Amino acid sequence: MWKNHTLQPGTAIACRTVEDGQRRMDKARAGLLSLDGAVLVRMAVDEELGDYGEPEYLATMGDIPGMEDDMAA
Repeated sequence: MWKNHTLQPGTAIACRTVEDGQRRMDKARAGLLSLDGAVLVRMAVDEELGDYGEPEYLATMGDIPGMEDDMAA
């Protein structure tokens, strides 16, 4: 999403399965969603404890500033 000529992150969308996330990524690649870029990430989450595991980057598309830095960490 562009705001004041700067690419800004949109709201994260939680998908129940990797397949659901992949379908959404496929729609983005096909131009069916209004996105400049997207990242498909899998992460273990324990909502009761508020514990989040390390992200596993499964796919990317488009323009994602700083993504190389995030994936290298």
